[in-house]
Amino acid sequence: MIPEMTVDIVDAPASACAPLHHPPSKALPVACNALLVGMSSVAAATLTACGGGGGGGGGAASGGSNPPLPPSEPVPGRTVEVPSVGYNYASPATDEDAARFLLQAQFSASEADIAAVRSSGCAAWLLQQVALPYGDTGWDWLNARGYGDVLNPANYYDSSSQGDYMIWNQLMAAPHPMRRRMALALSEFFVVSLSGLSFSWRSHAMAHYWDTLVAHAFGNFRDLLEAVTLNPAMGYYLNTKGNKKENSSGRQPDENYAREIMQLFTIGLNQLNADGTAKRDGEGNMIDTYGASDVSNLARVFTGYDLDQSQNVNTDIPQTGGGTRKVGSAAFARLPMVLTESNHSTLALTFLGVTIAANTPAAQALKIALDTLFNHANTAPFFCKQMIQRLVTSNPSPAYVGRVAAVFANNGAGVRGDLAHVFSAILLDDEARGPLGLSQPEFGKLREPMLRLVQWARTFGVSSTSGAWKIGDLSNAGTQLGQSPLRSPSVFNFFRPGYVPPSAALSAGVVVPEFQIVTESSVGGYLNYMMNVISSGINSGDMSAPYTAELALVTDTAALVRRLNLLLCAGQLTQPNEALIVNALNATPVTASSSATVKRNRICAAVLMVMASSDYLIQK
Repeated sequence: MIPEMTVDIVDAPASACAPLHHPPSKALPVACNALLVGMSSVAAATLTACGGGGGGGGGAASGGSNPPLPPSEPVPGRTVEVPSVGYNYASPATDEDAARFLLQAQFSASEADIAAVRSSGCAAWLLQQVALPYGDTGWDWLNARGYGDVLNPANYYDSSSQGDYMIWNQLMAAPHPMRRRMALALSEFFVVSLSGLSFSWRSHAMAHYWDTLVAHAFGNFRDLLEAVTLNPAMGYYLNTKGNKKENSSGRQPDENYAREIMQLFTIGLNQLNADGTAKRDGEGNMIDTYGASDVSNLARVFTGYDLDQSQNVNTDIPQTGGGTRKVGSAAFARLPMVLTESNHSTLALTFLGVTIAANTPAAQALKIALDTLFNHANTAPFFCKQMIQRLVTSNPSPAYVGRVAAVFANNGAGVRGDLAHVFSAILLDDEARGPLGLSQPEFGKLREPMLRLVQWARTFGVSSTSGAWKIGDLSNAGTQLGQSPLRSPSVFNFFRPGYVPPSAALSAGVVVPEFQIVTESSVGGYLNYMMNVISSGINSGDMSAPYTAELALVTDTAALVRRLNLLLCAGQLTQPNEALIVNALNATPVTASSSATVKRNRICAAVLMVMASSDYLIQK
């Protein structure tokens, strides 16, 4: 069990630094109970005074037909077989089981979704989701909002904020949330961060990178790997753009992408068994997957690529103080990088035991390199374990990893890397669906802060009056979430998959990745930020929750909390905590004749208390 963290917070209503799991038969530790009681009474009494919001805006998703992706990318809608044979819990027996599945598969669980999953079963529901088209793209949303206008005096081409608005809109309001949930998980594996981009039209480049992940989320890993490699945002982020071959002056190819595509995107640092456990040499030491020579040789493959400016149109922009500045169009940001042959290395190279002969054409060399990484024995367990960590549990058993990795290796029809089958295998596995995990102290995962906010928005029908969705970068840990989508501080994501807190009393091998971003500041920041958001919305109320269904239960606190327990926690609030919240709410009487403000305050207090509880913060 993850040890309890003792946190002293000024003006923070409760602590999110709770143990990873509290067995259902036990109440929260006394310290956490006291914090929850204090928070609940404060929330019930003071939410009337909560004004303003956190820093964003609202709006409904744009409609319209499915715009085409660039010609180099596949049509994402597809029909697949999602087998339910061999899974013992593919048909949810209760609403709680269905909600638990939905909260792993997408961002939220509505009553309609729960009914649909219970009616069709998990496998059939997955099949329906995979077959849906990808819906509105982030790129087109930016242009529909006018952010592609090079003549706008706001100089959108030099701003990152529109990229934030785009991704929050995609996560909170775009259709087909399962596809976008998988794309978000992929964005934490194939990391490109808006915080690391500083070129013209970077918001558009980030939008296209996101659209690429969405489009390929149920495609093939090999296609995704190539699309990521040639993506202009990745080209800027990890220096593939403009990477030149060696020359007589001693210049050598940049090795950044060659290193990260192995270390982070495919095979990892250490050789793995098929179940994700580390291979050992005769002395019990882990075995390196690659060495410095592999990196320097592979780097030659990624030379010669640069932006495709074939569709560029320059515009002269008047500058303050006189003169003009030439600003190109955004077209390059959604075109795969192209090769300049004269900048590509033609030397022979050897990496991971594969030799590419001298003077091999660049396209063929790229194919050999990506095929080698795709087919490497490490790739399936390395990738699959991290996707399980993002969606289901931080500590999947080797058997669980092995089962999913086997589906990566062969989808049942001889196809390797079929992501639709991989994600289905993750979500349908008995370890994900079965009841045993609910009572295991080290099963589950800490909900990422950005997912909590998205869940709140989708659960309670949040929309934006203006349609602008102006939610900015929420990375500030002291005043906001301490995390923001597509804003990782480095290519290593927000946290490492093997993170263990210093001096933590954990079982051998147990990791808690998301706890790497938990600090005293982030605990208070999250709670204070959410108190304002839940009550007053975001961006001066432009994006707020109506709480229509909840207000219908406002005088029946037990029914209200049961509803929140189901939709937010999949029924995983312990009985003592559920009673604690009900009692705290009842401390402030609300009747049918109470004012609208008093009634809304009760709803807001209930939502905040649930979202502050450790039963909510740990998703099982």
